Amino acid sequence: MSNYGFQKVTLPPMDEYNQKLISHVHPPDWVNPQPADCYDLVVIGAGTAGLVVAAGAAGLDVGLKVALVEKHLMGGDCLNVGCVPSKCMIRSSRVVGEILSAKALGINPPTQIDVDFPAVMERMRRLRSGISHNDSAHRFQKLGVDVFLGNGHFLHNNTVQVGDKTLQYKKAVIATGARAVRPSIKGIEEAGFLTNETVFSLTKLPKRLAIIGGGPIGCELAQAFQRLGAEVILFHNASHLLNKEDSDAAEIVQNVFIREGIQLLLNSQIQSVEKTPEGKMIHAISNGSKVCVVVDDILVGAGRAPNVEGLNLEAVGVEYDQRKGVKVNDYLQTTNPKIYADGDICMDWKFTHAADAAARIVIKNTLFSPFGFGKSKLSSLVMPWVTYTDPEIAHVGMYEQQAQAQGIDINTIKIPFSSVDRAIADGEEDGFVKIIHKKGTDKILGATIVSRHAGETISEVTTAIVNKIGLNGLSGVIHPYPTQAEAIKKAADAYRRTLLTPTSKRILALLTKFS
Repeated sequence: MSNYGFQKVTLPPMDEYNQKLISHVHPPDWVNPQPADCYDLVVIGAGTAGLVVAAGAAGLDVGLKVALVEKHLMGGDCLNVGCVPSKCMIRSSRVVGEILSAKALGINPPTQIDVDFPAVMERMRRLRSGISHNDSAHRFQKLGVDVFLGNGHFLHNNTVQVGDKTLQYKKAVIATGARAVRPSIKGIEEAGFLTNETVFSLTKLPKRLAIIGGGPIGCELAQAFQRLGAEVILFHNASHLLNKEDSDAAEIVQNVFIREGIQLLLNSQIQSVEKTPEGKMIHAISNGSKVCVVVDDILVGAGRAPNVEGLNLEAVGVEYDQRKGVKVNDYLQTTNPKIYADGDICMDWKFTHAADAAARIVIKNTLFSPFGFGKSKLSSLVMPWVTYTDPEIAHVGMYEQQAQAQGIDINTIKIPFSSVDRAIADGEEDGFVKIIHKKGTDKILGATIVSRHAGETISEVTTAIVNKIGLNGLSGVIHPYPTQAEAIKKAADAYRRTLLTPTSKRILALLTKFS
């Protein structure tokens, strides 16, 4: 056995928690195994997509030989520099949000909120390291997966090279993910900037923080850092934040940001950045006017680029695009029929749960669809997603404009949380449940929920869509009172009331006479 080509990995700060993390997801003493003669499946990339494919295939206990290749940290972005660390930070920042709104609930908050930012980040590292065992090299080895740490690339059809090891395969899966786009802004490389790959290594709070990008990543971190004590300036190139979301939902979040003191520079184009004794000076145009701001650090949260470099995809006939990633069909099959792809490397849905769901499709299509029969399609998935601001925005299915663009006649039902008793009691009236359904039927086409707990609530609507349960069915579901989820029942009941035509009312009146 050999660790030829093995690269030592560090993740600052190298405290006990990050050392524990690395001991799990890229052990410094790891020795790559002797390869099997031929693998049923070789997976390149050990983020969510690759981990689920490898564990799912090996865990079927039908004698499959599975290899998993990772050059950096197992667990990928989600564990190390994405979902897990960001939600730990957001949880701490939500405590500040609760304190800020305490006066309205009859609680006198302290005049100054004492945020211990180093402790916030240490908590995040501690929790992340504790979770990391689930994605560890040793755990996957015990599951029966041959784990190879090092740079993996295709040599030719049916062969992957990792260091001095050659892996023969029947099928392969590319799951190398994506990374933050490096902006082409004059002077920003010299001035220095953060991305999601470096921001969670901070141990000191930037007093003044500029964030580039008002999409989900930029907005989540903007609110978290503002609440934790930074002065946040958010640059966005559109007229309002979260411009790909429902505009009513985005407006609510934008107004919250303004109330919390986040400075918004909309319709902005950054011209240049320069390093000065006072800090990093950003020159930009916002809404047609020149602006100049000085900050201590810059966080870039706009755009993702697929990790296609170094895979030697040309050697195996896998087509790809530097912007969109590996080209796949609806079965997640690349232009090489023996090679599939999953996750951020090939999908528009760049979510952990999307990679997980698609991985199950890959397992079925690569291993259990003889002669192509019984394959599953990516387009069959009903995909919810959540932006974890406060309030959250959760969505599933179509937006109104999407349905209209497809020529579908729709009706929209909108229930404001100001009409929901529990939301009133909670002091969380800002928000709504919006459900769109096909006109003339109760078929649900899509839904958007804006509330502090929207991510926990959207699954009821997702379940309904997946199981073809219409608004009539939801109306018959008893919801505990008082809960904020009752807003969904109110929406369903609102649909039921539309069925009360003059004729149906006359029939009901007649029935009462005989009752």
